Amino acid sequence: MRATSLLSAALMLVGALAPVGSAAAETVPKYTAAQFFDTTSFRVADAGGLAFSPDGRSVLISSDATGVFNAYALPVAGGAPVPLTTSTTDAVFAASYLPDGRVLVQGDKGGNELTHVYLREADGSLRDLTPGDKLKAGFAGLSPDGKTLWVTSNARDPQAFDVLGYDTRTFESRILFQNPGGFMPAGVSTDGRWVALEKPNTSADSDVYLVDLTGDGKPTLITPGEGAVSTSVYGFTPDAKTLVFATNAHGEFNQAWTHDLASGEQTPLIEADWDVMFVSWSPSGRYRVSAVNADASTALTILDTRDGQPLRFEGLPDGDIGAVRFSPDEARVAFTVASDTSPSDVFVADLADRKVRRLTTALNPAIDESHLVEATIIRYKAEGGVEIPSVLYRPKGASAANPVPAVVLVHGGPGGQTRRGYSAMVQHLVNHGYAVLGANNRGSSGYGKTFFHMDDRKHGEADLRDIVAGGDWLRAQDWVADDEVAVMGGSYGGYITAAALTFHPEAFEAGINIFGVTNWVRTLESIPAWWGAQRQALYDEMGDPATDAERHRRISPLFHAKNIVRPMLVVQGANDPRVLQVESDELVAAARANNVPVEYVLFPDEGHGFLRRENRITAQESYLKFLDTHVRKAD
Repeated sequence: MRATSLLSAALMLVGALAPVGSAAAETVPKYTAAQFFDTTSFRVADAGGLAFSPDGRSVLISSDATGVFNAYALPVAGGAPVPLTTSTTDAVFAASYLPDGRVLVQGDKGGNELTHVYLREADGSLRDLTPGDKLKAGFAGLSPDGKTLWVTSNARDPQAFDVLGYDTRTFESRILFQNPGGFMPAGVSTDGRWVALEKPNTSADSDVYLVDLTGDGKPTLITPGEGAVSTSVYGFTPDAKTLVFATNAHGEFNQAWTHDLASGEQTPLIEADWDVMFVSWSPSGRYRVSAVNADASTALTILDTRDGQPLRFEGLPDGDIGAVRFSPDEARVAFTVASDTSPSDVFVADLADRKVRRLTTALNPAIDESHLVEATIIRYKAEGGVEIPSVLYRPKGASAANPVPAVVLVHGGPGGQTRRGYSAMVQHLVNHGYAVLGANNRGSSGYGKTFFHMDDRKHGEADLRDIVAGGDWLRAQDWVADDEVAVMGGSYGGYITAAALTFHPEAFEAGINIFGVTNWVRTLESIPAWWGAQRQALYDEMGDPATDAERHRRISPLFHAKNIVRPMLVVQGANDPRVLQVESDELVAAARANNVPVEYVLFPDEGHGFLRRENRITAQESYLKFLDTHVRKAD
């Protein structure tokens, strides 16, 4: 995980058909925000735990079917998910079954990101295994025999995450690895002997360390090298003999290498023309799961290591496969499949016949999937001839005779990536006639380390101009209305949106700033304590507030808000620990002082990203209403 993906996070047919500007477009019915967000989100239990129940009859999942995420047992034979938690306020996410059938879950309070790990007892009650007011804890895995639960926690030191071991019979805990600071726990070997650590040094340089818990407990560097090399942990093999790690030492992209825990020998495992995203195994190690980030899509392979052949499944729909989870006996495998027009659904297959069975239908049945839009990958030229890879959604019926309004969508990060896949937010806007261009400006991940580091200590400059160039590209398309182009984004994308309205005040007709940074001086000084190990890498990319405050002030929209002349919508969560509410409060006040139309939506029960369905609907309705008011010209 990149240290600087810091600000990054999500967001019945209408009686009469709303015209988009063409007879062809009118044949596609318009769906409401509520209908799009009545689609259900499904997540499979954590990869480090047991996703299948001890009797093999259920898969542990999380779902927001009630409007708030809760844990469920999804019957493998088919049927409705059985609720295991019933929160009506705070999101609860499934982590793992225990061998006795009890369940581990985790969640925070109101989006404050201070997660705790809970045990769901047989009677349905929740027991906080990591109590405390200001600590952050997370599920880190379960031993194969189910006797030990591994948890990360900063209870001892707010700036350092220790690794704790819990006896799953008594739930007594002890510190297995006491973090001296500067390290991020990234995995525990199946035998409980080794802990893998990541140490971010700069935005371009990071190391992997190992701790032998049977030895002196001190971290040992296993990725020495000259120059800036980024390394991170994929995980341990099931036999606890090998660590698999990512490195970009041998080219532009992250490749998978192995480190023999006994000899220290390192060898390449997976080399690809894109970043290797993850590598994992089935319990016995027979099946290896890996994926690459192929031009903003996930290309996943499940390899049978006995014959070196990839598994082929019968009845598998088109889309990206993810969240692969094996039953302990490897008789079955569960996974998700998603596409541009279909959210993630959960599937299961018996490995004997490899026939796929669909267990969920996420898309609201009131929405006809054929009315939704497949994305295409385009590239446009920006400053210095740099090509900007982007994900384009073109509304049905858009043509030179019937041009449509458009939005440049900016991802979070700074080093995030706009990828293909289902987005209720995007599909709702496209369904209502807006083209959406998800621009991967320089500094985005997924396109090699050179591209990734083009914006280091240059944020709000060339990367911002890449977004402006995206608006220019849209206007050059004969099917886009050249005076109806807006910009929007969340987190760092919200910052770029506010910066576009401030420093390129007439480049867009309007902007939607979703919890974006407006004052870098304050934001970088108010990073949560639990960012400890990542702080220096963040400063390396963004600049240290102790020495770069002048530049931070220069690129912060708040201090130049007098330049804003175009309408702006600001959306914020009151509990956001990354971008504080005051960031949005002050920008709204400053822009309104210019007599500029500014709308402000504040959610008192959300953090950095909106998890409650009712809030996501409210936000989405605000986006469309704002765009229809300030961007779309009268039909």
